[in-house]
Amino acid sequence: MSQPNLPGTRADDLPERASTLLSVAPMLDRTDRHCRYFMRLLAPDIRLYTEMVVAQAVIHGDRARLLDFAPLEQPVALQLGGSEPKLLAAAAAIGRQWGYDEINLNIGCPSDRVQSGSFGACLMSQPRVVADCVRAIAGETGHAPSVKTRIGIDSQDHFEFLRDFVGEVAAAGCRMFIIHARKAILSGLSPKENRSIPPLRYDVVYRLKREFPGLRIVLNGGVRDSQSVRQHLLHVDGVMIGREAYSNPYWLAELQSEFLAECAAASRAEIMLQMQRYVAEQMQAGVRLAHITRHLLGLYAGQPGAREWRRYITETSRQPGADAEMLQRSLDCFKAAA
Repeated sequence: MSQPNLPGTRADDLPERASTLLSVAPMLDRTDRHCRYFMRLLAPDIRLYTEMVVAQAVIHGDRARLLDFAPLEQPVALQLGGSEPKLLAAAAAIGRQWGYDEINLNIGCPSDRVQSGSFGACLMSQPRVVADCVRAIAGETGHAPSVKTRIGIDSQDHFEFLRDFVGEVAAAGCRMFIIHARKAILSGLSPKENRSIPPLRYDVVYRLKREFPGLRIVLNGGVRDSQSVRQHLLHVDGVMIGREAYSNPYWLAELQSEFLAECAAASRAEIMLQMQRYVAEQMQAGVRLAHITRHLLGLYAGQPGAREWRRYITETSRQPGADAEMLQRSLDCFKAAA
C-alpha cells in the first residue's frame, strides 16, 4: 500500500513542531494536573498530556475534576479513550472549549478494562473505526486529533499491518501519530509487562516516517537518556518520554536546556520552593497534601540524601496538620547528608 493522498492540512491542525519535539507520555495515575504543574516548572516547553479520560466520563462526569488545568501547564493535550465516533466528537469539543490545544486518541492501551470497552490497542485491528472517530472529531471541532498507538498487536506485528493502519487513519485527516515502538500483546500480559516484555523496534518507527514523510511521527518507548533522544530525532519528528520522566523528573529540566531553549535549569531547591506556593494554594482549595507530594518523590533521584528526603516527604505528608511549609523544611535532609 503506497502513501494515500492526504487531505490538505490547515496551519492550525497541529501544534507547532517545536512544541511536539519533546513530550511526556500520558500515564494513568501519574500525569494528573498536579504532576503536570510540577513538570512544567522543570521544563517550560516540553509538551504534556493528561491521563487517558474516557469520552463518556467527559460528557457525563465531573468535568472540573477531570479537565481543569492551570494556564501554566500549556502546551497540554487531552487524551481521550473510546470507540464511538459521536461520543468522542462530543468529548473532544468539550476538551477544546476547556482550553486544550490538542486532542489525542488512545489506540495503544492494552489493559483488559480498556479492551472490554472495545477501545485502546485492540482498535488497531479496526482501522476503519479509528478513521471514523478521527473524522467525527475533526468534523465537530475543526481539528483532527493526534493518535497514540503501537507498532502492532499480537501476531499482527509486520510492518505492512502498521503501514496500512496509519495510511487509512491518515486519509481520515490525522496528521500526527505517536508510536510506542513495541507491539501490544492483548492476552497474557499485564499493562506493566506490555511496557517491557515485547521488544522495542525503533527501526519500524523510523521506517514508518520514511514511508509517510508528510506526517508527523513521534517515537515513544524505552527512552531514558539524552543521547537516545538525540539519536531518535535524526529519524523522527519528536520523542515522547514515558516512565523515566516520572521516576527522574529533573531530567526534563536538562532536556529543556539541551533541546528546546538554552537556559540555565532551575535548581531542585528552587523547584521545591515554587511547588510550596502551589501546594499552599491547592490545600486552601481542599486538595490533600499527599495527592501532590507523591509526584515529587523522584526529584532528587541519584542525589546524596535522596532516600532520607523521600522518607521525610512521604511520612510528613500524611501527618495531621502538615502543610506546604514542610517542603521547605524537607531540604534540611540534604544539610545532614553534606
